[in-house]
Amino acid sequence: MGNANKSGSHAVFNIKLHIVLVTKYRRKTRTPELLEYLETAFGDIPEGWRCRLIESGGKPDHVHLPVDIHPALDIPVLINNLKTASARRTRNRFAEHLAAFYRKPLFWHRAYFVGSVGGATLETVRAYVDVQGTEEHARKAKAKSKTKPSA
Repeated sequence: MGNANKSGSHAVFNIKLHIVLVTKYRRKTRTPELLEYLETAFGDIPEGWRCRLIESGGKPDHVHLPVDIHPALDIPVLINNLKTASARRTRNRFAEHLAAFYRKPLFWHRAYFVGSVGGATLETVRAYVDVQGTEEHARKAKAKSKTKPSA
């Protein structure tokens, strides 16, 4: 799995989020065809936001969206854009199907979940933070600096 870091003009970053969107009233609206359509929509929408959908999945009443994002993003704005654009596309394409669930043009609940996701486990990060400032860490850092060639 190569280096997943990306770089901008002033930063190197690797930020992944896990986003969960729930249908309004937790109605089980998603059919296999609707799910396939949403996967396409969720794949297209983030590109305009300097993001990339890693994959998608979920149940008939919610979706899970792991997304690779740019650090300059405003996360709530991104999520609201994902919800608005995907709902509009879905309501246009599946109007008859969704009319059985909603009398008004609704689709997503206004609440959502977002959590950070990384390659390291929380225990790994805690262990790394715990050794910062210890004598062992200082000794290893000093040994590393001695092995580097001088400029």
